[in-house]
Amino acid sequence: MKKRIFFIMGIAAIIMLLSGCTEIKQPIDSSSTGFWNHYIVYPLSVLITSVSKFLGNNYGLGIVVVTILVRLVILPLMIKQTKNSKAMQALQPEMAKLKEKYSSKDAATQQKLQQETMALFSKYNVNPLAGCFPLLIQMPILIGFYHAISRTREIAHHSFLWFDLGTPDPLYILPIVAGITTFIQQKLTMAGNTTTPQMATQMTMMLYIMPVMIVIFAIRFPAALSLYWVVGNIFMIAQTYFIKGPDLRKTASGDAGGAKKK
Repeated sequence: MKKRIFFIMGIAAIIMLLSGCTEIKQPIDSSSTGFWNHYIVYPLSVLITSVSKFLGNNYGLGIVVVTILVRLVILPLMIKQTKNSKAMQALQPEMAKLKEKYSSKDAATQQKLQQETMALFSKYNVNPLAGCFPLLIQMPILIGFYHAISRTREIAHHSFLWFDLGTPDPLYILPIVAGITTFIQQKLTMAGNTTTPQMATQMTMMLYIMPVMIVIFAIRFPAALSLYWVVGNIFMIAQTYFIKGPDLRKTASGDAGGAKKK
């Protein structure tokens, strides 16, 4: 159920991202009105331009640095989400026993199952919805950063490496790298997770659908956004590896052990 919620939230996030494209045509500056523009998008735009000017008007490098800074800010939320996810994973065997004990589908039995499940969460001090909160908090930041890049005029007039920041990558290198890094990041996130067959199917769908969608978007959008996606994904890959390192090594050793037994 929890993975289904994440699946729906992921799709909703994409819809939110696309729905904002109509406003992206409007440049952001100090005269922009509205809470979203004034308190989220404009401050991020100022941060990008300030860091870029400090780096010698290198807006590409400025986007790289600010992307890393934003990811560092939300890092504690991601660590909390990972810890909560691991706690939920540890409870899966006991939750399976409860479902087997209260397998009847009548209302009274299902109510008893719900009560026992909530008691189990309370006993181990686990909040089943806690994993959603970091996602809800970081989404405005990440989408605001996306808008800040798209609507800051200075970015469109600068180049970085082989591409112009204001136009799509002519060689399609960034979109392809964005898709590949999205796949790797999601693969690492899934590693070591114990899921039901239904959940595994949903996660596998997202594993392949998301990278393809990112590539399609990156081909059409300015290269500055592709750069943001690539840097953010690389940071997330490193972050996931260090946070889930023991679990990843355990999974790898288990697979190797299984291979040797065969």
